[in-house]
Amino acid sequence: MADMGVRKIDAQALSQRPMRYFDFFIAAFVAILLLSNLIGAAKLSTLFGFTFGAGILFFPLGYVLGDVLTEVYGYARARRCVWAGFGAMLFMALMSWVVVKLPPAEGWPDQKAYEAVFGSTWRIVFASLAAFWAGEFTNSFVLAKMKLLTQGKHLWMRTIGSTIVGQGVDSLLFYPLAFLGVWTTQQVLTVMVTNWMLKVLWEAVLTPVTYMVVNGLKRAEGLDVYDEHTNFTPFRTQL
Repeated sequence: MADMGVRKIDAQALSQRPMRYFDFFIAAFVAILLLSNLIGAAKLSTLFGFTFGAGILFFPLGYVLGDVLTEVYGYARARRCVWAGFGAMLFMALMSWVVVKLPPAEGWPDQKAYEAVFGSTWRIVFASLAAFWAGEFTNSFVLAKMKLLTQGKHLWMRTIGSTIVGQGVDSLLFYPLAFLGVWTTQQVLTVMVTNWMLKVLWEAVLTPVTYMVVNGLKRAEGLDVYDEHTNFTPFRTQL
């Protein structure tokens, strides 16, 4: 990146350098992840003839943030965000299960409604965790590798390309694992493909916003991170 004050740096040289805005993006990433899974994952909606999971309106924002984190801070720091999100989802699942299972107070009339909203089955929880973990790591890996191949050019190609692959993995895992046998096979396939297409479309629509955030963050941090010597295993949290 040629902007004044921004220097190209290998990701390994970044490990001990404090980041000004990284913590805020981790918080936003985890918040979007939890809320989109808790509120919108299991509801089917039909709009203009398209059937889709309601969470699609907000869940792709997590992938946009994942793209920003990988592009600006590198794969290793994005990997920490994924693990933070994974841990938060585990806690959300445990807390939801405990709270739903607690016996309601006498005269409290809303237990059934509470179960309907927050009582996700462990099958859906497992599907969400597996899909998120595999999809986010795939997305970050593809984007980081494409950045090296394109020498940092064509950001739109990297964000959309990584989303095509990452969201494809996410949808391919989540909907069959969560709903095959509960919904009809045709319904699972329809929602899976439609959601994948809409997520990719969302990424394309938000490309100008992604450019603004990425370029602004690079200037603010004074860095342009490349994962030339990064260990891409997902099974570590150190930088």
